[in-house]
Amino acid sequence: MDNSNFTDHFLIAMRKMKDPNFAGTLTYICDHGEQGALGVVVNRPIELNLESLFSQIGLELQDEHLKQLPVYYGGPVQIERGFVLHRPVGTWGSTLSVNNRVGLTTSKDILEATARRDGPAEILVTLGYAGWAPGQLEDEIKQNAWLTVAADPDVIFGYPPAARLNAAMQLLGINLSMLSDEAGHA
Repeated sequence: MDNSNFTDHFLIAMRKMKDPNFAGTLTYICDHGEQGALGVVVNRPIELNLESLFSQIGLELQDEHLKQLPVYYGGPVQIERGFVLHRPVGTWGSTLSVNNRVGLTTSKDILEATARRDGPAEILVTLGYAGWAPGQLEDEIKQNAWLTVAADPDVIFGYPPAARLNAAMQLLGINLSMLSDEAGHA
């Protein structure tokens, strides 16, 4: 596991997760390497919609559907900063290409393009992100804090927030309510 790379994977918080920042969450890992890991929680909407967020930064959102989409709690790091998870990847000012299908952008140009209906087809906007120091994520996985599964972007962009955790569990063929909190040892 020490050489594992969880980029483009979901982290499914186990029931015994004590950290309130992550209890009941589904986190999408955007980058994992020697410097640690970075991801965004994709199933915890906050009391702010895109119309309000865009208004706060001086942009008028034209798309009626997008106006009502929620902003998400992305994690406890830099909660005052916006992160846009999107597909397709596109060419924005500051984008981390997770893979050839999904990008994470922090530059305002993606929001400006979205406001004028020229942004990516699908977006999820978070405030904050989740970060792990080198080796920290691997240790948490060994302690059974998380289940991991290769991500499917359709879970992020095709399901309502409350259904995403169960949809990710289905990728493993597991029902979350059937899991034990204890690790098995042979």
